[in-house]
Amino acid sequence: MKKQQKIQTLKGFRDFLPKQALKREWLKEKITQVFQNWGYEPLETPTLEPLELFAGQIGEDEKLFYKFKDNGGRDVALRYDQTVPTCRVMSQYQGQLTFPFKRYQIQPAFRAEKPQRGRYREFLQCDADIFGVTSPLADAEVIALSLDIYRQIGFKNAKALINDREMLKDLPYPAIASIDKIEKIGEDGVIKDMMKKNISSNDAKKYLDIVKNLKPNKTIKTILNYLKDYGFDKSWYEFDPSIARSFSYSSGPIWEIVIPGFKGSVLGGERFDNLTKQISGVDIPGTGFGLGFDRTLEAAEQFGLLPDQATKTQVLVTIFDEKSLQASLQTAAKLRRAGIKTELYPQIDKLAKQFKYANRKKIPFVAIIGEEEIANNTIAVKDMSSGDQESLNVDEIVEKLVTIQLSTN
Repeated sequence: MKKQQKIQTLKGFRDFLPKQALKREWLKEKITQVFQNWGYEPLETPTLEPLELFAGQIGEDEKLFYKFKDNGGRDVALRYDQTVPTCRVMSQYQGQLTFPFKRYQIQPAFRAEKPQRGRYREFLQCDADIFGVTSPLADAEVIALSLDIYRQIGFKNAKALINDREMLKDLPYPAIASIDKIEKIGEDGVIKDMMKKNISSNDAKKYLDIVKNLKPNKTIKTILNYLKDYGFDKSWYEFDPSIARSFSYSSGPIWEIVIPGFKGSVLGGERFDNLTKQISGVDIPGTGFGLGFDRTLEAAEQFGLLPDQATKTQVLVTIFDEKSLQASLQTAAKLRRAGIKTELYPQIDKLAKQFKYANRKKIPFVAIIGEEEIANNTIAVKDMSSGDQESLNVDEIVEKLVTIQLSTN
């Protein structure tokens, strides 16, 4: 007899039931709206790419690739990040794109790392980039965009910590990767981490001192002035020489977004002028960021910024009996055509049971169409929070619900 399988998700992968999925949808819509308000265009790339596309581009974390041979014997990898595939797109479709090219992308990425709070093996990544521009004004724009996202979500403060990898060019990459961990492991931990990579104690201390004594260069000053002129208070940004960004393709301005009162960064960005050329031989500079969706959602929950939303349905249309079925169907159709989010109860049942269903799903209004309503060409609308009930026609229901929707937005 076959042993019954244990039903559960794989470690680091998750299901999202409606209540949590609605929160995620709300946040995704907020972020998408900001991207579009800034003039960025959507882009999507495949979940699976040739392994060679990512190999040699990521740095120390290549051990986190989800890689395997497909049925054709080809070495492939699940999407590790969205920047590398987008650089492929820039080269492959450059004749079909308008440069400077501003793109946003919201898709899952996959990393075989140890699951922990805010880190998963499958996660939603939200990216925005500008391609075809070397000016630091492009870096300043995507940094301003990243801050605006958190402002529009409702955070009272978020801070961009900004540095320039150009000022770290004389440091070996293993040292940069260690320094990037300074917030987590401290200065002593950074020195120990470098020594594990065969960097001498004296050199480790020297590299750390170099970073600690960096001052803003012309590029950083341009970015800081841009953020000031755009209208961000100084509490929203600062030069931070300890920000290193461990991606090996980082080449210019680098930054992270932190939220005061929330542990760790929620977004990271960098200039990557050489990445498209390394991948394809085509020289297209780029700059942009990846937003940590799960960490941003966690921060929004911590600060009470998420709406208390159990459903998007505005009204449940009940089915009173067999005679009223046609009227209920027609009413639901009319409400949907008018843009009202409407659910029709899927069977003839006791009204008490249908009311209970609406309460459990927190549907705010219930439409009841019985013999009397059909005769009078009206609909009984019950407010589930107050218990009040009134007779309205379809147009009046639409006007009522649209008014309520506008007042809560």
